Amino acid sequence: MSESTFNLQNRPVPKVFASYLVPSLLGMLLMAINILVDGIFVSNGIGPEALAGVNIAVPIFSILLSISLWIGMGGATLYSISLGQGDTKKARSIFTQSFVLAVSIVGILVALSLWKQEEIAYLFGASDVIFPYVKDYLHIILLFGIVYVLENILSIFIRNDGNPTLAMIGLVTTSILNIVFNYIFIFMMNMGVEGAAYATAFSTIIGLFVLLYHFVRKESVLRFVKFSPDRKIVSEILKIGSPSFVVEGSAAIIVVAYNITFSHFVGEIGVTAYAVVNYLHVVFLMIFIGIGAALQPIVSFHFGAKLFDRLQAFLKLGLITGVGFGVVILLMGWFLADPMIALFGVTDPEVTAFTKEGISYFFIGYLFLSFNLIMAEYYQSIKRIRLSMIIIILRSLVLFLPLLWILPTYFGPEYIWLAFTLAEGVTGIGLFIGKKVFRNISPERNLNENSAHSVIS
Repeated sequence: MSESTFNLQNRPVPKVFASYLVPSLLGMLLMAINILVDGIFVSNGIGPEALAGVNIAVPIFSILLSISLWIGMGGATLYSISLGQGDTKKARSIFTQSFVLAVSIVGILVALSLWKQEEIAYLFGASDVIFPYVKDYLHIILLFGIVYVLENILSIFIRNDGNPTLAMIGLVTTSILNIVFNYIFIFMMNMGVEGAAYATAFSTIIGLFVLLYHFVRKESVLRFVKFSPDRKIVSEILKIGSPSFVVEGSAAIIVVAYNITFSHFVGEIGVTAYAVVNYLHVVFLMIFIGIGAALQPIVSFHFGAKLFDRLQAFLKLGLITGVGFGVVILLMGWFLADPMIALFGVTDPEVTAFTKEGISYFFIGYLFLSFNLIMAEYYQSIKRIRLSMIIIILRSLVLFLPLLWILPTYFGPEYIWLAFTLAEGVTGIGLFIGKKVFRNISPERNLNENSAHSVIS
């Protein structure tokens, strides 16, 4: 038994959770600050139109991230379950299969996207004014897309291999260097949005090299083995990782849908205001992703080891942490909207007023987002894929897209902001009320144990 495995099984629950949560949150917060600084540099160094252009290109990040989480979370969940079962050989095969799968899928996607760049830009909501900024940024991000995906997947597996600190260091390195390169390329070399894209690409490459240090450590279980295609493993990876793919894939759809809706009902003012709110949203979303990333390897390991009482205790801690952060972010939105908007150099009073109104409506959704995402992550980590998918699809597609059309059509354009809040709220309340429905769908169902879902009862 490795030291990390021993600690997972025997250390007190709060200490184990903190040992994963702190580095995960620090890494994600640094990445969030990095995203925020990206927006500030682009807006102040190039202009609001450039910020809107980059925001329209942002869904390509969501698509790339969705693939890395699809394969990374699917593979890493199986990896941790195998470690919990003591099967190191299978765990290493899962890791190798995941990497080969990621390179294959992303390679095909990038090639097709580079071929149809202009069509993609307009599909994502670009106007003729904003298109040049979208094109310059999109092209470079696509060229380095494979690096971005591999860094994310490796970070996830390293966290599942008992080294969350190195995973954090890799994210911190990428984030800090991105800020430095942004300043150099945008303000010193006047490279425009291309400079912002190159800053992201170069910092990601260096972050990937930092993560490779994990393979030097003697206590690491994670290793590449000889690749031999295994359809069963690949199928399980794709199945278990599908909720993560839908979460990020739907995030891309949400951004595109919001851009199109604001462009239609409000115009450039709405698109620019949403660019500011979306940058803030991506920042805060990283916190909840960080909590889920900390919870996943712990839950998957304990599920594999059949330590269900400890598993429930970890879920409870995760939910309390997530909802607590949701309350803090809501209060920030209500009381600190003006300084947050000012960070992006917005001077147009109409844009400022519309953005502030949007924040007051939009941020209420964080009270429910934390609960929804953590429960979806939990069910995914114990291989209850159907439940996880129901939560994700309900909040991001089934409810959100109709609301995005109904609210501005019947109540006015300012109510576009409430689509996110209402979709998350209805999903969260429905999940809580419907807990009795889920009582018989727990990981212990076939083992005659207590229901894991009782933690939210």
